[in-house]
Amino acid sequence: MSIRSQLLKGILDGCVLAVIEREAVYGYELSRKLQEIGLSDVSEGTIYPVLLRLQKNKLIIGEMRPSDFGPNRKYYSLTAAGKEALEIISEEWNQLSVPINTLLSKGGNTKESK
Repeated sequence: MSIRSQLLKGILDGCVLAVIEREAVYGYELSRKLQEIGLSDVSEGTIYPVLLRLQKNKLIIGEMRPSDFGPNRKYYSLTAAGKEALEIISEEWNQLSVPINTLLSKGGNTKESK
């Protein structure tokens, strides 16, 4: 497993919740939206187990809706617990990303290097 895959696996739930927070989406559409923002390694095969886990944990809810083209589709939306989880993930990400970006940037200074 590549480093990118490992990092993405750790934050993928938050990414999925963030997309669903903006609008109810079905699985293939969710995969496409994640790919459009640059997460090209997120395939449908990756998305569906995440959706099932999030639904089992009551962070999202699925609702069957008619489709203009083909069979009904299951659209996912956030529950109150999902909104709360997304807030926590966002806060934790912000607390981690700033110092990590500082450490990994070429010009980043640490106390030891001053």
